[in-house]
Amino acid sequence: MSDLVITKNIHEKDSFKIENYLKHDGYKASARVCTTLTPDQVIDEVKKSNLRGRGGAGFPTGMKWSFMPKDSSKTKYLVCNADEGEPGTFKDRLIITRNPHAMIEGMIIASYAIGAHVGYVYIRGEFFREARMLEFAISEARANGHLGKNLYGTQHSFDIYVYRGAGAYICGEETALLNSLEGKRGEPRLKPPFPAQVGAFGMPSCVNNVETFAAVPYIITEGAQKFAAMGTEKSGGTRLYGVSGHIERPGVYELPLTISIRELINHCGGVRGGKKLKAVIPGGASAPMLSAEDIDVKMDFDSLMKAGSMAGSGGVIVIDETVCIVEMACILLKFYEHESCGQCSQCREGSHWLAQLFQRIENGGGTMADLDTIASLCGNMAGQTICAFADAVTGPALSSVRKFRAEFEQHIHQKCCPFKKDHKHIGHKASSVQGVPGVTHV
Repeated sequence: MSDLVITKNIHEKDSFKIENYLKHDGYKASARVCTTLTPDQVIDEVKKSNLRGRGGAGFPTGMKWSFMPKDSSKTKYLVCNADEGEPGTFKDRLIITRNPHAMIEGMIIASYAIGAHVGYVYIRGEFFREARMLEFAISEARANGHLGKNLYGTQHSFDIYVYRGAGAYICGEETALLNSLEGKRGEPRLKPPFPAQVGAFGMPSCVNNVETFAAVPYIITEGAQKFAAMGTEKSGGTRLYGVSGHIERPGVYELPLTISIRELINHCGGVRGGKKLKAVIPGGASAPMLSAEDIDVKMDFDSLMKAGSMAGSGGVIVIDETVCIVEMACILLKFYEHESCGQCSQCREGSHWLAQLFQRIENGGGTMADLDTIASLCGNMAGQTICAFADAVTGPALSSVRKFRAEFEQHIHQKCCPFKKDHKHIGHKASSVQGVPGVTHV
């Protein structure tokens, strides 16, 4: 049995308020860090915890903090990525609305570790209510002496400001986010230089996800060893999984990284209506889909990578037997076609042609040669662009053809979609924060 790191008290009344957070020893970790530990000690503790970034890439958090220059006279910035635009992902919104002070305290600890005095939360433009709640929580923290100058009677000063995006999916990529934060067009930057050298406003910057920051106070309070023991050898702690689609009990679940996809589905009540499972997207829409035969894989970063997919943002989309995979992939590719920033020709043109090809197959006008063209297009996109957006496009495109090729061939030979009569789209009701059921652990 694992502890709940982030969601333990979220069902309490007014869990988002500072009074409730303080009642459960909130801000004691940040006070201890600022008054008794050195920045290097904090970074070492986070490294030992094996905390990996919860935004999608899964990069070791402590290592990322250590990249920040130690003896630089330049202003350093700490940035929280709360853009959460990945389809099927809604766990960061839960933290912001139910336990925002954990994220804020995590940012305070991180700011001390890297020597930053200014922090920004870049929040998704559509999150209007969430942005207001976050600003309220920040004002509470400031009023109670947890943000501002000379924190806890020390020389460390730190404050946080909320910046609302304008609804661009690409701004979830950290360098596009930094450009947008500066008031520029939200386009990814060439790397190197990396944000740790040239980030926000040309200064050294560190960008982490909401869930990543929210896990940090637990690591300081309970110790890195305990956090690391909850997960695998290379990935410590628990994970928030946003489970949606054809599932009996959709919602956000905090569970160990050692849980398998099959166990997670069973934990959520199984496939809705007793229907057969057809596929699972384990890490948000850009993660390659897995078939029903692949679900005994564990949900940690490395296991899913070996299985040909990725843990991504923790958005688990469950797909039952009634779904037309061709149409579902077509819908996803239309989304990516629309959201490409257009900076790289491979992505700009490739995402357009993939969407067109999938739509043609779905409409009954496809040919067998189209399947080879899809593979060729994806080969010219993945790993060929400034950021990983092209890889995100090719994930659902390639995996849907590889895992369900017979279904594509059926569309081509019958010159129509065989699912049209009884097909139902995947529901997205679980993306609502209100009434999130059954947040628990195994």
